[in-house]
Amino acid sequence: MRVMILSSPESTHFTCMVPLAWALRGAGHEVLVAGQPDIVPMARSAGLNTVSVGRRFFGTDLLTPPLPPDKRPIEIVGPLTPRMTMIGSRVWVLNSRYHAAEYLEVARQFAPDLVISEIFDWAACLIGGVHRIPVVSHRWGVDPMSHLMRATAEDLLQGTCERLGIEGGLPRPDLLLDPAPPQLLVAGAPAGAPIRHIPFNGTSQAPAWLRRRGDRPRVCVTMGRQTIALGGLPMFRGIVQAFGDLPETDAVMTVQEEFADRLGTLPSNVTVIPPTPLNRFLGTTDAVVTHGGANTLLTVAGFGVPQLVMPQLVDQFEGGDLLAAADAGLTLRTAEEQNAPALVAEAVRALLAEERLAKGAGVLAETMAAMPSPAAVVRDLENLRCAY
Repeated sequence: MRVMILSSPESTHFTCMVPLAWALRGAGHEVLVAGQPDIVPMARSAGLNTVSVGRRFFGTDLLTPPLPPDKRPIEIVGPLTPRMTMIGSRVWVLNSRYHAAEYLEVARQFAPDLVISEIFDWAACLIGGVHRIPVVSHRWGVDPMSHLMRATAEDLLQGTCERLGIEGGLPRPDLLLDPAPPQLLVAGAPAGAPIRHIPFNGTSQAPAWLRRRGDRPRVCVTMGRQTIALGGLPMFRGIVQAFGDLPETDAVMTVQEEFADRLGTLPSNVTVIPPTPLNRFLGTTDAVVTHGGANTLLTVAGFGVPQLVMPQLVDQFEGGDLLAAADAGLTLRTAEEQNAPALVAEAVRALLAEERLAKGAGVLAETMAAMPSPAAVVRDLENLRCAY
């Protein structure tokens, strides 16, 4: 079977599909990743064959122009709303429409039997409609958006479908895969077929000392690569201050090298390291402070570690809320709360002390471990048939 994998031009949107791509190759299927240059390095680092389509997207540029100095998006626009989803979805749909012809040409040459894409890519549905092959949509994790984006996609791609001879408008995916456990399903979103989340956090190495347990509780602070770049430096300094009030803990903060020397004076119990694959050291970590990015949230949840979510963008707010509702963590969902070191310190103490949070995180991890592996899902994909 020949499988073509597409992704919107954000590497963090793509990584959720890497374990499935590995499983497909392990089962003897040919896999080709097609995407804009933004995702090609990540795909190649995972050992996957790639073809580059179009130019770089520079997704961060969508967020930076309106930001005053040292202000984060949450401080300007607040949490995601359905209206914001509808407005923002136009960018991703129009990007798919703009590159549709190039993706269709890659598909013509590669002749796939199956197309897999993540939820912000819509070109896969066009390929499926033209070539009459099954299409699989793959969520990254907690998904409050894609079902709201569907109407926008149908509207903006109607003309494209007509020109391509696709009757009935934009085809729907034949299968929706969901790596989030049932506890993290957004109300109103359709349920998908489960697929176990297997972390792919890149290929760098964790320090040896971090892979061993310390003498005191260890808390990891990992806020993704965008948070500090998008005006987050004052918040990071506040987190450092919070751990100055938690001398009974050891904090490990992952921070890009260009920002590490701008954090100010560090307490003796705070260590800063470069971005490092979480799955290499979560087994020696007692709690995590995070922005709630999909891959990060599910990676931590899979290890059964309680987490404090300090959401910054889009799906992260819903992820934090659902995690807290499952008693697997806490969330500080407003900029005012996030900017208060005393509240951050209080939440970290609760993560380390409250039995209900340890129990809830453990239950979530057990649920995830029972979900079908990517290898098991491949067997279903081999029998998948186009709906029309």
